[in-house]
Amino acid sequence: MDLGIQGRTALVLAATGGLGEAVARALADEGAHVVVAGRDAEKAEKVAADLPSARALAVDLTAPGAAARLLDGAREAFGDPDIVVLNGPGPHPGAAADMDAAAATAATDLLLATHVDLVHRALGPMRRRGWGRVLAVGSSGVEAPLPMLAASNVGRAALAAYLKTLAAEVAVDGITVNMLLPGRIATDRVAALDAAAAERQGNDVALVRAASEARIPTGRYGAPEEFGAAAAFLCSARASYLTGGLVRCDGGLLANL
Repeated sequence: MDLGIQGRTALVLAATGGLGEAVARALADEGAHVVVAGRDAEKAEKVAADLPSARALAVDLTAPGAAARLLDGAREAFGDPDIVVLNGPGPHPGAAADMDAAAATAATDLLLATHVDLVHRALGPMRRRGWGRVLAVGSSGVEAPLPMLAASNVGRAALAAYLKTLAAEVAVDGITVNMLLPGRIATDRVAALDAAAAERQGNDVALVRAASEARIPTGRYGAPEEFGAAAAFLCSARASYLTGGLVRCDGGLLANL
């Protein structure tokens, strides 16, 4: 299926590894010009060099003015982005009972504030063109809060509420807004979470992963490429009637939580 995004410009945040890189590669495979954004300039350059039409952009999402620098860099590379993929590192694991006001503020600063600023700045050109795609990489914790990931649950749920509200406002302008919820996708982030769980439990990490896989109907962790393919479709011309959604890419995991 031709996804109809040949020649479109996509700005993908935190695209130097994991799910962000998988999305960047999937969009590039469909002919989009991809801006590979990430904190590590060397990693961004390495990913961009491996794609047909891409530019690396080194920006720290947590730094003041990050949204403006991201858009300026995208415009310099390929023009105003047609597709904006929101993504970023999650807060450190922790229990809700241990989270104080400072931790809650830090979580929303990390997972909400810069993304809202970026989308706000990107909407004008999308509206004028009558076409745009905003997609956030979320977490299954948005629908079913995950244990020991309280800060992530809070921050991502806040972003989901903003995007759901926005989707209804800009649908008439030809802009879709969705969040894609990964379950256990085999990335470095998930490996780190498994390792942390193993340390807490005094258990072997292989046993922790096996127990996690046993709760997934497909019986395995997802591949980053599978997540990337789902993301590319939601960013495509073919998904023009899909908006305001929380779309799960989790092998059926949420039904078992």
